[in-house]
Amino acid sequence: MPTLSDVAARAGVSVSVASRALTGDPRARVNAATRERVRAAAADLGYQPNFAGRALRLARTEVLALVVPGITNSLVSELIRGVEDEASSAGYTVLLGRAEDIQPGNPMVDRLLGEGRVDGMILQPVGDMATSDIEHVFRFAVPTVTIHREVDGVSSVAVPDAAGTAMATRHLAQQGHGRIGLIGGPRQSQTAARRESGFRDAMAAEGLDVHEEWVLREGYIDKDGARGLQRMMSLDVTPTAVVAANVHAAVGVLAEARRLGLSVPNDLSVMSVHDSWSAEHTWPPLSSVRLPLYEMGRAAVVSLLAEVGGRAAGDRHLVAEPPPILVERESVSAPR
Repeated sequence: MPTLSDVAARAGVSVSVASRALTGDPRARVNAATRERVRAAAADLGYQPNFAGRALRLARTEVLALVVPGITNSLVSELIRGVEDEASSAGYTVLLGRAEDIQPGNPMVDRLLGEGRVDGMILQPVGDMATSDIEHVFRFAVPTVTIHREVDGVSSVAVPDAAGTAMATRHLAQQGHGRIGLIGGPRQSQTAARRESGFRDAMAAEGLDVHEEWVLREGYIDKDGARGLQRMMSLDVTPTAVVAANVHAAVGVLAEARRLGLSVPNDLSVMSVHDSWSAEHTWPPLSSVRLPLYEMGRAAVVSLLAEVGGRAAGDRHLVAEPPPILVERESVSAPR
């Protein structure tokens, strides 16, 4: 079985340099070319490091926890892919957990953080979960980065929610719609507030009035979208177009439109914030705005490993590249 000395000899470096290159430690002073040469030598020789011994030496597990709501959610899958790709490139393994399990009193948090099973955690709380319900997570002083949620003293990563919703709203306005509604997220959600702000800014920029009865704070699942459209269409004056602040809510809007006998897009145009494979397979296929969820996953790992390496907590990072992308399909047309 090849040893670390064999790897060092093959790469032409000392054993200590080979060890540092293979740890994935962000504080290790090894340049990229040397690190790659050592990793290539290890791969050529079939070297398998002793992770248990390394964890003891470094007081690290080289495992990160990713805690997200609805693990099978098509949007969460893009985030997971970004996290796993970036973690793998740094030599880390990702342990997946459900955000629904981090309620106070659930032993999952104690096992993950209190027993030192992970070096850090990336946490996306459930959208309507109050910040007070996740504060117990931070008592262990384990490096943590939150997704979509800002908490005092905790690092966070977000996507351009306001810009994405503004892009969807402008697209409807440019198609000739003046009566546009918003089916947004829950009232206590920070993402919902940002997306509503983007909607209002775009309406003002296009010179359009916001009808407050068409601005609803429902939620991010299909039932929320269906309930929101039902409420809108029961009014005396109704919109000709709707922005749904989540692709899953938009799917509910399409289903409710069919139930009400409305043709999309002939009677009602529908835009979604967020894009996923499911948006391509609705009927009609959903026009949407794609936000950089994969890149957010990678950025979250970069931020977390910087904290593991000694950076102070509290960093705020907005993923600006790539910017929101308009994906035109068949759920939008000019109003009759």
